[in-house]
Amino acid sequence: MASEKVETVIAGNYIEMEREGEDSKATKSKFSSFFWHGGSAYDAWFSCASNQVAQVLLTLPYSFSQLGMVSGILFQLFYGLMGSWTAYLISILYVEYRTRKEREKVDFRNHVIQWFEVLDGLLGKHWRNIGLFFNCTFLLFGSVIQLIACASNIYYINDNLDKRTWTYIFGACCATTVFIPSFHNYRIWSFVGLVMTTYTAWYLTIASLIHGQVEGVKHSGPSKMVLYFTGATNILYTFGGHAVTVEIMHAMWKPQKFKLIYLMATLYVLTLTLPSASAVYWAFGDMLLTHANAFALLPRTRFRDSAVVLMLIHQFITFGFACTPLYFVWEKFIGVHNTKSIFKRALARLPVVIPIWFLAIIFPFFGPINSTVGSLLVSFTVYIIPALAHMITFAPAAARENAVERPPKFLGGWAGSYSVNSFVVVWVLIVGFGFGGWASMLNFIQQVDTFGLFTKCYQCPPHKA
Repeated sequence: MASEKVETVIAGNYIEMEREGEDSKATKSKFSSFFWHGGSAYDAWFSCASNQVAQVLLTLPYSFSQLGMVSGILFQLFYGLMGSWTAYLISILYVEYRTRKEREKVDFRNHVIQWFEVLDGLLGKHWRNIGLFFNCTFLLFGSVIQLIACASNIYYINDNLDKRTWTYIFGACCATTVFIPSFHNYRIWSFVGLVMTTYTAWYLTIASLIHGQVEGVKHSGPSKMVLYFTGATNILYTFGGHAVTVEIMHAMWKPQKFKLIYLMATLYVLTLTLPSASAVYWAFGDMLLTHANAFALLPRTRFRDSAVVLMLIHQFITFGFACTPLYFVWEKFIGVHNTKSIFKRALARLPVVIPIWFLAIIFPFFGPINSTVGSLLVSFTVYIIPALAHMITFAPAAARENAVERPPKFLGGWAGSYSVNSFVVVWVLIVGFGFGGWASMLNFIQQVDTFGLFTKCYQCPPHKA
């Protein structure tokens, strides 16, 4: 009974707020609302699926060359399931936090709840600071990776400019995301983004099968521990895209409907990543070890050029996904988060883009940087911290008794939930952060030694005169 009452409080208040907002903007055309103002479960699903796969689609064949075919498939399934579980935990903690605050009559009409605020409300300022550090650092480098990916991809259509110059250009383009107010406004972008990655995934699959295996193809992976754990952490990164889960939930009319959305998104994403990575690795084998971007090995056709252009647009969208929570944090820090003027908020957000731009120019290592970010940041941000936070939040008997959402019965209730959480923490700490951190850092340092910082054109073929 208590649970039903709480759910009514959350959903009721939030829907009324949103409907009041819509009614007050009756002059806005239905066409504009349809494309711009999303908050349904479908919008959340498109946001999760679109944000999850992104440019990592192009580096998964590289990971397969490090892991081997069997390990590559198994790690995708394993981390896909683990990522869905921790996204579920984050959604539970969000609903718990929001319910407690709304009982205290807190109004979130002009305030976007973020993960560090959930940790602050449930566990205190030390957890808030830890969550803020890992989340912001991960999102910062997540945005950096999108810029690197843009430069890496466009080079395969136009190599008249080096990748560093393309990074300058796309940094300016991606800076325009400061004008997108919140995740409500990504409705059409999320839908289009998923269409784009779906096309690219099936292009990679079909083009690789038509191309066939290169002469003398070798599939020697796994050959070295360093490469093995580097590849594994890239897959950890692939299914750790829920650093923006709280913001996506907050943009929903009924946030409590989020529970299975991330799992459904992951299942769809697996239909894209497994065939494409397997097919490209089957066709090119060990050649991928020195070609982190799958586009580099496929012959240039109008289909490949279309895939490159679509991924470029999608990376702009994903840049916005990763950067928007950083914009919110910065707005709150300088005190303009409640400002209704889009232009003022856009101006205030611009300083966030500058360090991202700069870091993308320093570390243009497409592929290796994914593994490094996965092991050092994703491991804590979206796996270890949510699992620990869930266990500590519901450690008191009273908290479990009054919980808004209880663990699934098929997992064994609270005992089963604690067992799964403990496994996640231990596994990711040892395999993801420990071995993965060691391997990815060694690989990253090797890239710096080989190519140098600020390199103009990472893994570029000799330029034809």
